[in-house]
Amino acid sequence: MGVTKKYLHSDQVNQLADLAKVLSHPARVSILNYIGDCDGCLCKGISEHIGLSQPTTSQHLDVIRKSGLLESRFDGNSRYYTLNPERLAELNRLFTDFFESTEAKCC
Repeated sequence: MGVTKKYLHSDQVNQLADLAKVLSHPARVSILNYIGDCDGCLCKGISEHIGLSQPTTSQHLDVIRKSGLLESRFDGNSRYYTLNPERLAELNRLFTDFFESTEAKCC
């Protein structure tokens, strides 16, 4: 598809598009849903719950973590994942603003 030319778009539009890419994979949505139900999840538990291999789950976790939607902490050799409530609130705001703005223009 080529270069995205992000500089042509506002920061808000670019942020929304980047977060939408994170949510565009069903495994990542399942991972976020599962982590929201537990108080610190290990990759092994996540991979068992969603039915993917640990390496595949780790790749998805890395994408989600880089977006800021996840926080992680180490306890010994184990890495625990939790949701980042501030970033989730920002995601909610971006999507809400988008839909409210779009609906106002079309209806």
